[in-house]
Amino acid sequence: DVQLQASGGGLAQAGGSLTLSCSASGFTFDRFGDYAIGWFRRAPGKEREGVSCISTNDGATYYAPSMKGRFTISSDHAKNTVYLQMNGLKPEDTAVYYCAAYSRPAYFSAAYLYEHKYRVWGRGTLVTVSS
Repeated sequence: DVQLQASGGGLAQAGGSLTLSCSASGFTFDRFGDYAIGWFRRAPGKEREGVSCISTNDGATYYAPSMKGRFTISSDHAKNTVYLQMNGLKPEDTAVYYCAAYSRPAYFSAAYLYEHKYRVWGRGTLVTVSS
């Protein structure tokens, strides 16, 4: 199975920016361009929620409504990496952020904002936003 490594978390001030990276490796019968990659987060005391997702096949993207306009997801095929650019950070964005992968989605849609679609998960990276 593919392995995912999330990185880029840290401390930011409200209104600031951070860019998270999700690096993929270990492809066997597929390739980086065959995936749906999602970013999720779990805030303290809350359930994990979908943030954004991207099809590495055609670059289609979806965002959770509260993140749209502030966060941007993108992929770099040369680096087998998906990025999450986060601007206008708010204290409520404080969470552990995870990336997840699903190989060869039959139909990429907003349904990939939901964690049950994914089988492969990376370890999280902590984002802390101070007010």
